[in-house]
Order: sequence, then structure tokens, then C-alpha cells
Amino acid sequence: MKKLLFITVTLFCTVAIGQKRQYVSHKTTGSNLEITVSDGRYLITFYNEGIVETTFVPNGKSKSELSSHAVIASPAKPSIEISETDKIFEYGTSGIAVQVEKSPFALRYYHKNKLLLSENSGYTATDSTFTLDFKIDKEESLYGGGSRVLGMNRRGNKLELYNRAHYGYEKRAELMNFCMPIVLSSKIYMVHFDNASTGWLDLDSKSQNRMAFEATSGRTTYQVIAADSWPQLMETYTHLTGRQPLLPRWALGNFSSRFGYHSQAEAEATIKKFRDYDIPVDAIILDLYWFGKDIKGTMGNLEPLRDSFPDFEGMIKKFKADNVQTIPITEPFILTTSKRWNEAASQGILATDAAGKPATYEFYFGNTGLIDIFKPKGREWFWNIYKDLANKGAAGVWGDLGEPEVHPSWVRHATGTANEIHNIYGAEWAKLIADGYKKDFPNVRPFILMRSGYSGSQRFGMIPWSGDVNRTWGGLFGQTEIALQMGMQGMGFMHSDLGGFAGDNRDSELYLRWLQYGVFQPIFRPHAQEEVPSEPVFWDNATRESAKKAIELRYRFLPYNYTAAFKNSQSGIPLMRPLFFEEPNYSYLYDKSSNYLWGDDILVAPITEKGQPAVEVYFPKNSNWYDAYGKMYKGGSHLQVRTRPDEIPYFFRGGSFIPIMPQKVKSTADYNPNEIHVNYIFDPTVKESTGMLYDDDGLTADAYARGEYEILRFKSKLKANKLYFTITPETGKNWTARERNLTFTIFVNNRVVDLPVKLKAGKETKAFIKIPTR
Repeated sequence: MKKLLFITVTLFCTVAIGQKRQYVSHKTTGSNLEITVSDGRYLITFYNEGIVETTFVPNGKSKSELSSHAVIASPAKPSIEISETDKIFEYGTSGIAVQVEKSPFALRYYHKNKLLLSENSGYTATDSTFTLDFKIDKEESLYGGGSRVLGMNRRGNKLELYNRAHYGYEKRAELMNFCMPIVLSSKIYMVHFDNASTGWLDLDSKSQNRMAFEATSGRTTYQVIAADSWPQLMETYTHLTGRQPLLPRWALGNFSSRFGYHSQAEAEATIKKFRDYDIPVDAIILDLYWFGKDIKGTMGNLEPLRDSFPDFEGMIKKFKADNVQTIPITEPFILTTSKRWNEAASQGILATDAAGKPATYEFYFGNTGLIDIFKPKGREWFWNIYKDLANKGAAGVWGDLGEPEVHPSWVRHATGTANEIHNIYGAEWAKLIADGYKKDFPNVRPFILMRSGYSGSQRFGMIPWSGDVNRTWGGLFGQTEIALQMGMQGMGFMHSDLGGFAGDNRDSELYLRWLQYGVFQPIFRPHAQEEVPSEPVFWDNATRESAKKAIELRYRFLPYNYTAAFKNSQSGIPLMRPLFFEEPNYSYLYDKSSNYLWGDDILVAPITEKGQPAVEVYFPKNSNWYDAYGKMYKGGSHLQVRTRPDEIPYFFRGGSFIPIMPQKVKSTADYNPNEIHVNYIFDPTVKESTGMLYDDDGLTADAYARGEYEILRFKSKLKANKLYFTITPETGKNWTARERNLTFTIFVNNRVVDLPVKLKAGKETKAFIKIPTR
């Protein structure tokens, strides 16, 4: 650290020019550092070797008593290194460190002797806002700010932080449903501004090598998070804010969904069509007609409309018997014309005006109030709605309009004004549902579909989607960017309404390309306005058959996808990953979202243009890549790959293990984990490799923590003309090991070879094949 001190003194003394802040003193207590300056105090705390938190407290003010809405980790006590000269002192861990230049005052953050960023003006304030201001490198690319379509590298934009729906967006959407005060850098660090109020993120919009956070109120706290690699950065950030619980296995199947099913008869007839056409389906989503005949005037009823759904409970039971789960929509708005208005108003569960009366205002669906989920009785009232639905057999929850979609600034909540709590409303809504399930249904993994949230929402099991995208090629274009960006910010299950939502554009090619992309996105859920069907069963024969192939391919990858979801729950690594995760030093990739990794070992290249004859693919250099037909593509190459009508281009990493489901199924309930098939992607340059398969019952909450699981770890070793496999089970303490039949399928030298292996219960097993000659 001493060497670093003297190197950086002259290099960065210009950062502080023009700053009036002056160093006064500093003191240390354990892993905490307090720096007194002329206009306030810096309070600095280390969480671990990769996370440091900084709060600025201006003179005349005390540290904010507001708690973090994102951070759940407790500060640890890592080993702290201290070094000091007359001009500079440095305080930090073996990873992340804070360096302070005394005169002129400057504050800088390092990770393993690499400068990450430095305060520019630091904290400044006006009558209406305050700003936290930083100096960044001129070359680094910036990501974050939540869900938007701006181009993968978001540097050059100033991003408003106010969750707001953008209906019918296409290739550019500057503000959307899900904002987060997060900035990530191509230098493999991130800054989380720990303040949920409305504000802005300035990602060098004026080309001054400046990054800033501006807020209207709230905490003056931020965390700097750094790591050696992108996967490690994801793991460190989700250590701070929480990780996504493993979702139920059925949630990785196909959904039947539209806006919307008007009756029980219509819903049942739709599922029957899936069965008649032998198209797998695992769930049906009921939009707002389940509680009202009309779009307007009925929101807030939140109980089955018996005219249209006479046997709501029986319908759900019938679906469940056919292994189809039911998820009804809910919204936080209680219209004054709804059946529950008097109940909600009299029980005091609504947000209020300044006089304490239920706040009412107009929006698209009618004159409305808003449930105040920040009131304990508001939370209890709303949870009882969900508890009743769960007791009726509903397997999940759809929470819509949770920005909230219309939220006047004059509305008051139990814990603050509308603007103060607006951005966390969706997160708190998901939390009340997650908490309710843990209390009343502790063995159940809930499915919580919501379009709005905040930093850390993943820990509530939230499954977000990208809002009301236009049903056009322009709408499809930005979906990979949104999903990749959100995965980097902790939300690993961001997905889109497959086929597009808004408008009446009936384009078979667009519909199929969107579904083919959906094979390799976290949730496979076609959904749209009903002018054009979202379900393949209502398309022409040719389109339906092509869609069926895509859906069957999605099910084929179920074991691989479920294992990737498990890894996300344990480490925060997203299911969809930018290619710079593989090559963090290759700047060409910094603004690319046209290719991505699906899990550890599948490279995907979506088709986002009509009639596209070929697509450009970059094959990451650390591996060779193979298509489903055995053709090899050399790592490190940029190639044009010809497209096929029934699939988008996808490729397997050489030497990888791809667990698959070989048989056709009606739903994920037909998955048989005792008959395991694993495609091994043979590559003669790969002498050794590893892989894994995660297995549990697919339903029980916290199965891994309870010890109700088994992991099969695969190893390969190529020696001379023989390929050796070792399968090692890791069995949870409450899991009964079982015998399994495993088949390795190896494509080698233009031949497909099957290697059957009998796995003994809980025992390591070895097998080998001779490499066939050409």
C-alpha cells in the first residue's frame, strides 16, 4: 500500500482542484473510519474485502435514521491495513481500500491497487436536491439504472429514477417500470446509491468524465463494490442485498397468458387446446377479468366474478390435476366503484391526503385509492387476499401496476410522501407476499410476477418482466439489453412478454423469432393484448408447429435451466450474461447485447430483424463452440452464421456437460430425475472439464438449506484415445440417495455415441469410452 500512495499523489492531485472541502482529522475504530472535513464528516464502513460503504453527514445535521431498503448484510470486521504519510492516508482491506489526500482534499477508491473512481465534488446541496459527484476514467463503459433501452453502454445518458410504465416502447426507452440507483463499470466495480427517493443518475451526460447521483431527499450513503471478475462481483453485490430464492421448477415451463381470459370456459378451452395439440404447458395466468367483466370500474374487487368464473376453485383444482398452475392478477388500486371500496376506506388501509382522508384520484381504470402497504394493517389486509387465493389453490401471484402506475406527489403514506416511497412500493409489495408465504405456507415456493421494484428485490423472489413492449421488431430488439442489464443488477429472472404485448401486429415471423429467443430467457411466457393471440394454439398450422418446436426445445433444456437457476440462488450469477463476463478486457464487447451466454455453457444469438439471412456471432476465445449439428466454431472468431427458420443460432461450449430432458412431455411434472441424460460436447482440445446437475423435489421452499437435495458433479478427462467420466454425488443431509440411470451422449468425429451409466445410490461412479475413429 505504501508504494501505491506515492504513485498516486501526483497523478490525481488535479481531481480536487476547485474543491473547497478541507481535511481536518480522522479516526479509526475497528473496521470503521471517520473523516472530519470542513463542511461535515465521512463515515466509512467495510462490509468485507469487496464492499465499502460511505456516508457523508453535513455540518449541522445528524446521520440519517432512515434504514436501507436494499442492504441486508451486516458489516463484517475484515482485516484492515492502514498506512499514512503527511499528505495521504489509506485505510482498507486486502481488496478494497479508501485513500484520502489531505490537501487539496480528495477521496479515492481502489481495488487491489487499481483505482476505481474518486470523488469529484463529492457531496453538494441546493435547496431542493443534493448530489454525490465522482470522477471516472474517460475509457470505461457504464451500465445500470435499472430497466431501460439505451444501448448496452449507457454512458452519456442522464437517467431519471422514478418507476414509470412506458407503453408500446421499441428501440429506445429512457424511463421504464423498474429503476435502480446502481452504476456498474467495465472496470468490474459497481456503486450502489443507498437512497430510494426520486432522483437522477448522470452517467457522464456532458462528456466531462463525471458520474453523479442526485436525489430529492433521503440518505447520503453509497456502497462501492469491487471484485476480480464479473461473476465474483455479482456474488459480492448479492451478498450485500440478498439472493433470489430458487423458484418452483414448473415456473421454467410454458405459460398460457393473455390480456385476458374473460371466463372460466375460455380459460379451460385454451388449456384443452394445448393438450389437443400436444404442446407442453405448465401454468395459466388470469388477467383482470377474473374479478370483473369490464376493464374499467372493477379493479379492487379481488374476488372471483361468479358470473364468468362460477367454479373458480374447481377450475384451479382441475388445472392442478392436469399439472397446470394458476396465477391470478392483482393490483394495489381499490377503485371507489369496486366491491371492496367501503371495506378498504373504513378499515384505514389506504394511502391518504394531507387531511388524513383516503386519497382518491382519477386514472385509466377509474377513480381510485391506493393500498398503503407501509401501514401494518394495510399489509395484513392485502396479505389476507393472497392467503385466500392460495387456499383456493392459486400457485402464484401476479402484481401489476406496482410502480405505482399513477401516484400523485400529494399522496401520503405511513412512512413518507409519495415521492419518498414511490420507487420502493413494488419491492415492499413483493416483500409482504414473500413474508406471508413464509409465515402461512412455509413449505411453498411462491411465484411472484411483478413489473416494478427496487435494488435487492430479488431476495423476495420477485420475477420481473419488461413491461408493455410493442409487438414489433423494434420491440424485440431491446429485450436482450434489458435482461442482461437487469441480471447484472441482481434481477436474474427479468424476461419479456414473448411475442410482444402492445398493438395488433400479426407477424408470424416476428412471433416465432420472439418465442425462439424465449427458449433462452429466464421465463417462457407469451403474453399480449388479445387482438392477436399470444398462445400458439390460436395461430395457423405452420406457425403453431414451429412454435411447438421452440416450446419443446425449452422443455428439453429443463435440467440445464433448473441447475442455472440454482446457481443463481447460491451466487447471484445471472442466467443471461453479457459476453464481457467471459472476456472482461475485450472492449469490443462492452456495448454488445446481440450475443449472450445462457447459463455457463450456451452461447445465443437472437434474430431481431425481419428476413435476417445471417447473424453476426462472436465466439468467446477461451473455448471452441459447437452448434447442435456438431459443427465447430473456433473461439476468438467473429463470424456470420446463417439462420434457420425453426431456431435461432445457439452453440455449446466445447467440453461442457449439458443436462437435458430427452423425452417429450406435457409439463415439467413429467420430468424424471432418475433417468438422466447429459450431452457431453466433445472437444479434442479440452483435456479435462467439469459440470453439474442440481436436483430436488422442485417445490419445497429452501430445499437446499434444509438438506433436501442432491448434486451430481461431472468430470471428464481425455487421455490418449479414451474419454473418462467421473460422477460424484453430493447428497443433502435430509435427502435419500437413489439409484439413477444416466446416459452420456457424445458427438465425436461426426458420430453420436451413447454411454449408459448405472449410478449407485450416493456412490461415486466412473465410466469411459474409446474415441471412435473417423
